[in-house]
Amino acid sequence: MRSNIRSTNLRFNLDKDLQRKAWQYLQTMDKGTFKSYSNAIALSVCDYFERYYHRKDDPYFETRQREEHVYKSNCQNNSICRYVGAVERTMEKTLPLFITGLMSGIGQTKAHVPAPSAVNTALTDNQNSDEDVDWDFLGE
Repeated sequence: MRSNIRSTNLRFNLDKDLQRKAWQYLQTMDKGTFKSYSNAIALSVCDYFERYYHRKDDPYFETRQREEHVYKSNCQNNSICRYVGAVERTMEKTLPLFITGLMSGIGQTKAHVPAPSAVNTALTDNQNSDEDVDWDFLGE
């Protein structure tokens, strides 16, 4: 078992704010929760690097964590939680159908658009038929 133990020395420069703060945490830590300096430091190092690598892979990780924290802390008011839950359930049901509809529209061909000469011919035909329109509805 002795071969599985690695030793290192830590040195804290109390003139530097971050190192002084770390030293103070170690001095005031709850001995019931953290069994030793080694335990506290191992937890801290692991937590730090897990967050670092997770944030590197997913830049919005911390933002989502903060949003979830705000949501959970505001869930004391049950009406807000019910409302948010209802919206989430509705979106889960309708969003796939909406996206499917959008995606099926992408594969369709464009609607037939008449050539400009056909449009001009239709306009000149309609201009000649103004005599056929009953203009009395406009009043005098």
